[in-house]
Order: sequence, then C-alpha cells, then structure tokens
Amino acid sequence: MKCALVTGGSRGIGSAKNKKLAVDSTYHILINYQSNQVAALQTLDEIINLGATGEIIAFNISNFEEVKSALSQWEEKNPDAIVEFIVNNAGITKDGLFMWMNPEDWTSVMNTNVNGFFNVTQFFIQKMLRNRFGRIVNIVSLSGVKGTAGQTNYSAAKGAIISATKALAQEVAKRNITVNAVAPGFIKSDMTSDLDEKELIKMVPLNRFGEAEEVADLVSFLVSKKSSYITGEIININGGIYS
Repeated sequence: MKCALVTGGSRGIGSAKNKKLAVDSTYHILINYQSNQVAALQTLDEIINLGATGEIIAFNISNFEEVKSALSQWEEKNPDAIVEFIVNNAGITKDGLFMWMNPEDWTSVMNTNVNGFFNVTQFFIQKMLRNRFGRIVNIVSLSGVKGTAGQTNYSAAKGAIISATKALAQEVAKRNITVNAVAPGFIKSDMTSDLDEKELIKMVPLNRFGEAEEVADLVSFLVSKKSSYITGEIININGGIYS
C-alpha cells in the first residue's frame, strides 16, 4: 500500500491538498491532525466520496517523541505500507513586532514550523532512501522568501525550511527523492481569515487572494511524474508579489 501523508491536513489548504490527491493519485491518504478530530473525519469522508482511501492520524508535529510513537504504531499495524509522499503543511503564526515578542511566541513558531519538518521528514527519510523513491513538499510562505514585518519569527522559520529544502534535495537526489517547497502568498484560509482582504489585494498584481485549491493543484503537480526532474526548488504562488 503506497501512502501520502499531509500534516495539518484536516482543514484549509491541507484539506484541499488531500482532496486533490484523492482525485489525482492512487495514494492511501494519511490525514494528520493535532486536536480537531471532527474536521479530520470530515476531510476523510470527502476523500472517500471522491473514490480514494485514507485514515486519520493524530500527533503534534512539534513533539519528536509523539511523532515517533504515532508513526511507529501506524507502521506496526500496516507492515506493508510505504509512505512515498510527504507534505509538510502544518504551521502556526504568532505575529507581533520583534521588539515586543516574548520567548514563547518565538519558540512555539520555531518548534512547529522548523522542528515539525524535522520530526516528520526524518522519520521517513531512511525508508525513502532504501526504497529509492520519495516526494517531499514543504509548504513555506511569501514571508520566508521576502520577510514580512510583524512576522520575524514566522519569516525566520519559513526561511529556515527554504534552506533545508535546498540542502536536503542535494543529499537525497541520487536515490530518486525530490524535495521542493511551495511558497504561497495571500491564500483564502483560516490563517488569513482575519486579514483585511480589500486592503491587501492592492499589493497583489493579480488583484485577488488565491484559492486553497490552486495551491493544491501545484502540490499535486509536484507529486506527479511530470515534475520528476524538479528538485530543490522554491515555487512561488502569490499572484505576482515579489521582493
């Protein structure tokens, strides 16, 4: 059984990615969530209705031991399963000016966005190397590409993943494993629901926020055979905003 894992896959962009994979691939889809089981089950129902198979799996990506325990237990129950595709999608923001930022707001953003990438990807990378195949897509951000005032912590975290994407891609390329990052700009989702859309679209040459499904389309392309010669790339999807 070949599988895809999407962290933070129960809502928003993560849920859209799962539904796109349900249509475009034959993977058994693992929907990771931390606390919102209701949303995870709803996404599972939707991908099943689209003709795919899947299951939900709960763990906090920022906790190394919790990730290891949950994924190890899943592997024990599914000895013939192979995770070929990882979308490191889960992330958090704790916005505020750097001079007023408290250590908790810095550390929590780093733990989730940076350590979460390590905890999940490191669990599977040796297995991918043995199998000589894998696809890893890291969801970064416009903030990580150009930096955003009021998001020094988030910009730093996503910038770190951009560099990690480029480095890891070089380490594993000879084993037919690709590692790429997708950098969304303003996308309609839970994370942008409180933003002033009318004001912010003035910054966007295409004059609108993006849709979660558009990001999902790009991720689906990166898991397909059509992208097999692309690795170590940071692909912007932001309506034309550049630093």
